[in-house]
Amino acid sequence: MVDLQRLRAFRMVVQTGSISAAAKSLGYTNSAVSQQVTALQRETGLVLLEKRGRGVVPTASGLAIATGAGRVLEHFRDFEMLTEDLRAGRSGTVQILCFSSANRAWMPSVVATLNDEFSDLRVEVDLVELAARRATDADIEIYIAESTSTRRDPSASDGDTDGYLVEDLLTERYVAVVPSTHPLADRASVSIAELEREPWIDNDHAHGPCREIVLSACTAAGYQPHFRAAAPDYATAFDYVAAGVGVTVVPRLGAFLLPRSVVPIPVSDTQVRRRIMLRSKRSMHAHPAVHRAVELIRTAAAAEEQFSIS
Repeated sequence: MVDLQRLRAFRMVVQTGSISAAAKSLGYTNSAVSQQVTALQRETGLVLLEKRGRGVVPTASGLAIATGAGRVLEHFRDFEMLTEDLRAGRSGTVQILCFSSANRAWMPSVVATLNDEFSDLRVEVDLVELAARRATDADIEIYIAESTSTRRDPSASDGDTDGYLVEDLLTERYVAVVPSTHPLADRASVSIAELEREPWIDNDHAHGPCREIVLSACTAAGYQPHFRAAAPDYATAFDYVAAGVGVTVVPRLGAFLLPRSVVPIPVSDTQVRRRIMLRSKRSMHAHPAVHRAVELIRTAAAAEEQFSIS
């Protein structure tokens, strides 16, 4: 393994143009810098410097190593800053991966609270629907466990779960969103079977597990929905419902900020549920902002529990 001190000494020689100037800048003796450079050449198996007159110049390999050393040292400085932040209780950056409805319903208040409590915090929220595959390196991930596909493990997020703490957040029911003038609008609940003859609005362009749960329930009821239109997301589907295009079925958390002219009706079928999971990096468990973010997400899920069925 290449020693960082040797990289730092060699890079300073390249930057200053001489061993003596590098030694003065680093507070070392000329002999110490020479020894560091010699040891680095031995470790890499490369000739990094060549004599020119009374001084030295980097070889082509030396220039490449100096450039690479700059990147390595920069990343190491970031690592040192992270450890200093952790010791001092400062925050740095928190990366959160979640699905759209959780982002829309929970993340604004979570992020606002984090920013109030950690003035130097940067929060990066990404949507799993926009990724080609689920990221495995987010500090925190909120995801859907359920799937009717036997190829997936229903207890863990897609990808490697090693190094993460995993917990159940919420088991959530679905709602049918209909126009307020619809014959079903005053009902306390509705079954999937009762929606067979309705025109449907598709609401999930990614065709993910949430949609899969609904379609499986329809199949169990003996039909496939007649999709009159396909919306790119829940919010657009609600606008289509308000315009009288049809009805749509979404998880309750997704029925957020509905137009005034539509109403949500709980779906009574017990199999039409989704399980929301939370996982967080073990290595970031002591990070004050990550710890607080997990607390806030749990609180948001607990507030949602009154609308859900375990």
